[in-house]
Amino acid sequence: MAWHVYIARARTGRYYTGISPHPEQRIDDHNNDRGAKFAHDQGPFTLVYISPPFPDQKAARKREHQIKGWTRSKKEKLIKGDWM
Repeated sequence: MAWHVYIARARTGRYYTGISPHPEQRIDDHNNDRGAKFAHDQGPFTLVYISPPFPDQKAARKREHQIKGWTRSKKEKLIKGDWM
């Protein structure tokens, strides 16, 4: 099963980065109080980025961890397609 890293924008403007084999469904889960506490507190979310597929959860988790360490500016470049 392929996994994706996704970035969602909260109503507060903050970004939430996560992984899922089905990012659209995961956003629906977050927006219906079936997600992380951050999602409950910051939502609803709009999906703004989905990565190319990763071969497994471990690879996606590694990339998620990397992106979570980035600045807001760098995340926005990724969302716009100006950064890999």
